[in-house]
Amino acid sequence: MADSILGRYRRDVLADVSGDVLEIGFGTGLNLPYYPDQVRQIVTVDPSPGVHRLAQKRIDASPIAVDYRMLSGEALPMADHSFDSVVSTFTLCSIPQIEQALAEIYRVLRPGGRFFFVEHGLSDEPSIQTWQHRLTPLQKRIAGGCHFDRDMRRLIEQQFDEVNLEAAYAEKLPKVAGYFYQGVAFKH
Repeated sequence: MADSILGRYRRDVLADVSGDVLEIGFGTGLNLPYYPDQVRQIVTVDPSPGVHRLAQKRIDASPIAVDYRMLSGEALPMADHSFDSVVSTFTLCSIPQIEQALAEIYRVLRPGGRFFFVEHGLSDEPSIQTWQHRLTPLQKRIAGGCHFDRDMRRLIEQQFDEVNLEAAYAEKLPKVAGYFYQGVAFKH
């Protein structure tokens, strides 16, 4: 998840993040170098206890103060309307109750807030979809619950008031895993 192709996606999606920021699925902190200079602190959630230790080097090297919380994105303890920006990169594919996580993201955003995302998911090609459906049970077992076949467009659009989204295959990645959804969803 750290290669230069994915770094380009991270940089593009994080370019306009501002205000009070929540990152869902912080993992090992791969997004930290891509936040704009005006972002000085973020709140992060991730349910995996081991990844915070791996992230510590990136946190220590970053000018961004990180308030790390070991939590699931499906049950956020933050108050309604707490954040201007919520970020998720390559995370929604593995959240067991994705609809609940998206509802929580919407809830904690302030009116006028934005949800910035880049995720992989269901292709628009039926022949690739067939393979995504076939391989997802195995992928879930070997990759921490990751689904190849989630229709991110539908899932995000059913929760948010407005969504600006682009979907296409990433270069140099297998089509079954490389159909990316990138965009911004708005809470009015």
